[in-house]
Amino acid sequence: MKTKVILSPSLLSADFSSLGSEIKKIESCGGSMVHIDVMDGHFVPQVTYGQPVIKGIRHCTQLPFDVHLMIERPENFIESYALSGADYITFHYESTKHADYCIQLIHRLECKAGIALCPSTPVSVLEEVLPFVDLVLVMTVNPGWGGQKLIPYTVDKVRKLADIKREKGYSFLISVDGGINPETLDSVLEAGTDVFVSGSSFFKGELKWEK
Repeated sequence: MKTKVILSPSLLSADFSSLGSEIKKIESCGGSMVHIDVMDGHFVPQVTYGQPVIKGIRHCTQLPFDVHLMIERPENFIESYALSGADYITFHYESTKHADYCIQLIHRLECKAGIALCPSTPVSVLEEVLPFVDLVLVMTVNPGWGGQKLIPYTVDKVRKLADIKREKGYSFLISVDGGINPETLDSVLEAGTDVFVSGSSFFKGELKWEK
């Protein structure tokens, strides 16, 4: 049975001076999850926010937080993000040699474990861990910058994951992040997306969604 599709707006494109109000906008405009991009200036060039900001906005909503760690050595920081209020913690396959350990640690901290892939990283690298993750995030743009256009070949990665999920009977959610707007949404949904992240298009009011 197909999981109901979830809109997860990205706070990266929100007004940082009024995050509480922006979260209320997510609630009122069809969002069922909040995507929180954490960047360290090393794994990606930009720096965003960290644990204190997440802890500070946790009281603003009951919506689940998917904290997307675009940071090096995530295993050193997972516990602090769990304590700050994350529901899902999604780390990059490319950022650590210890993916299995990270997944176990996230689960031990009673959070959902997500794993993300950059556009050029093949789905095949996840073969061993797919039975254990709760979410797979396919980056449909290069991580680190908002407002990019979707890279077309990344949609095929969504299809591959959907095929594996169906054939193996896995239960992980397939999420996409980057360049999702009214023109690209149908293609990723057709491919098998369960969760779509939208930043610029959502906060500009271009993308509407009903729960």
